[in-house]
Amino acid sequence: MEKRFGKKDGIFLGTVALVLLLGCALFWFLGGKKGAVVNITVNGAFYGTYSLDKNQTVEIVIDETVTNVLSIQDGTADMITADCPDLLCVHQKAISREHENIVCLPNRVVVEIVGGEESKLDSIT
Repeated sequence: MEKRFGKKDGIFLGTVALVLLLGCALFWFLGGKKGAVVNITVNGAFYGTYSLDKNQTVEIVIDETVTNVLSIQDGTADMITADCPDLLCVHQKAISREHENIVCLPNRVVVEIVGGEESKLDSIT
């Protein structure tokens, strides 16, 4: 009976996995731009812009009721409370890089990071 998986095959697969992990690590740590401000829209309409440099808590008020609370701490934005039934927006990770967002569908709230410094990496090959 013929051997289908040998020592050289294992070395090859390990090398490929290592190269992929290194590429993902480079992309994750160097690829994204650090954001400068948070833009909030409610029901498609602009709600406000808040700096990531200033630690603050933003209460998002819809129809005279606080529906969501966004916390901006140490350059990251995180939805800490919401009155929606599923709380998916609260369970999303804190965001800090350009074009990352947090979405609360029941309340139609979108929080997006925009602006920022230039990336250290031009492209990944």
